[in-house]
Amino acid sequence: MRKEKRRRRKSGLLRLLLFLLALAAVLLAGWYYIVGRLYGEINFQAAEGYADQPWKSEGAVNILLIGNDSRENGGDGRSDAMILMTISDKTKTVYMTSLLRDIYVEIPGHDGNRLNAAYSFGGPELLMETVEQNFDIDVNRYVQVNFEAFAALVDAVGGVDLELSGPEIEYVNAYLVEYNMLTERPEGTDYMDTAAAGRVHLNGPQALAYSRNRYIGTDFGRTERQRKVLSEIMKKLPSALLSNSGSVFGGLLPNLTTNLTKNECFGLSFQAGKLLTYNLVQGSIPLEGSYQDADVRGMAVLQIDFDKNKEYLQECIYGK
Repeated sequence: MRKEKRRRRKSGLLRLLLFLLALAAVLLAGWYYIVGRLYGEINFQAAEGYADQPWKSEGAVNILLIGNDSRENGGDGRSDAMILMTISDKTKTVYMTSLLRDIYVEIPGHDGNRLNAAYSFGGPELLMETVEQNFDIDVNRYVQVNFEAFAALVDAVGGVDLELSGPEIEYVNAYLVEYNMLTERPEGTDYMDTAAAGRVHLNGPQALAYSRNRYIGTDFGRTERQRKVLSEIMKKLPSALLSNSGSVFGGLLPNLTTNLTKNECFGLSFQAGKLLTYNLVQGSIPLEGSYQDADVRGMAVLQIDFDKNKEYLQECIYGK
């Protein structure tokens, strides 16, 4: 009698286990289908030299975020922003590290030049190769975003709240002049009250204008402003995905270009919950006290202590 009960119990547990496995398989297939549909809206552009390179190395994923100042997706433009996004399982940290565009680097196949010249010469692939060669880190994946995507994403999360000084607001208005002309919006659209310095709410075009300002605090100030906006977006993104997913995906995905594959994006989507528990650390290269202003062939550049900056990146990314 007891043996019969045990057999029934084992049989019941087996049926339950099989049911749960089947349910998990259905949910997994459904999620893969959803990610695939969304991925279909993104512009995939392979970087041939990196097609066979792993997207994860030594417990870290490095993705180079490139803010292209092109007004049309896929159009020519400069790399107006370069941020190394690192997800490190070793240090349980997400790092956002701005790479200043005026750093003087060796560009493979070209003379030494500013870092952002690598993008002009050879697009994302040459830019990744330049970062790898000069900083001794693996960067095999990139995501390129144009102006429209940035502004649309800020609007999709409901805007961002930041501390702005009076002069910063004046430059927001100045940059909006160009943006309004390019997007054929009436003159004066989204201009801000210069007397409203302090904690202010920025919509998409205003946040974009704020992020482009390099006249207050030079390029160090500009990259810090870019990271502030991105940090606020990341804080608001989970709730926006629940309440306004159509606008988030509709405004962002068609304006993204990447060499991340569908399976890699699927893998990233599974890490989303875990990433919410990771620390978020912002920084920039070059580090304070590790550079000097210089003139090279008539170019105003930053000559940096590469050893010091490499050591910092190795510690952040690989925990060494």
